[in-house]
Amino acid sequence: MRMSRWWSCWSGRRQRDLPGLIIPGAMKAGTTSLFRHLEGHPQLAPAPHKEVHYFDHHFHRGPAWYRRQFTAPPRTASGMPRIACESSPYYMFEPRVPERIRDLVPDVKLVFLLRDPVERAFSHYHNNRRLGREPLDFESALEAEDDRTLAAEERLRADPTHVSEPHRLYSYRRRGLYAEQLLRWQACFPAEQMLVVDSGRLFTDPAGVVADVLRFVGLAPWQPRSLAARNEGGHGAAMAGPTRTRLEALFAPHEERLRQLIGWCPSERGRVPNRRAA
Repeated sequence: MRMSRWWSCWSGRRQRDLPGLIIPGAMKAGTTSLFRHLEGHPQLAPAPHKEVHYFDHHFHRGPAWYRRQFTAPPRTASGMPRIACESSPYYMFEPRVPERIRDLVPDVKLVFLLRDPVERAFSHYHNNRRLGREPLDFESALEAEDDRTLAAEERLRADPTHVSEPHRLYSYRRRGLYAEQLLRWQACFPAEQMLVVDSGRLFTDPAGVVADVLRFVGLAPWQPRSLAARNEGGHGAAMAGPTRTRLEALFAPHEERLRQLIGWCPSERGRVPNRRAA
């Protein structure tokens, strides 16, 4: 009996160490801000490093490695259970991730942030420039995107061990095809486990978004001390008018598909040149 109780306690802790909340993306849509807003909630146990990247870059390390990334106690000081959480923005785009998450944590809650895809692409590009990852100008980078990423995506689908930095870094346009990505997630998770948030609202009404997420996860109402945006990537550059026009035309049918899927698209708030987001 004593051994049985020990095994039950030990096994239960292993399960609690897995996340109950994951914020998969999109990149440059406010995931850092949302994660930092939420991490102080007494019933959340965030990973010490926001981007764990287990289900994309570190999947070969196995579930035991993933559990070790969540170091907070499984209960609060008052004995209430805590929910582990993480946010790795590449998860939303990497095609193998939805099935991997479903297989390991099928009951996890998922929060997706969507930003105007034109502004997201420009912010993504300038983030790469700031980090020294992108030698090309924006228009040239858009032209080179397919050559840089399409073959890599085919290999990702064919080889479960493959990791592609070009696919992660240079997918400026394709990361904005949100309907295509959400459909992959909907094939693996029911609607009640998925919450899609307009990143524009996160920056105009952060308290409201935090309240929505807590309600979605099933946690008590709470407000962080600060709701300031985090990891803002201001660049001070303006997108060339013809480039903006081409991108808006490219995304238009995909945005219509997104409206049919979830009832809205993020650009409906109006495109604001050089809007900043985490």
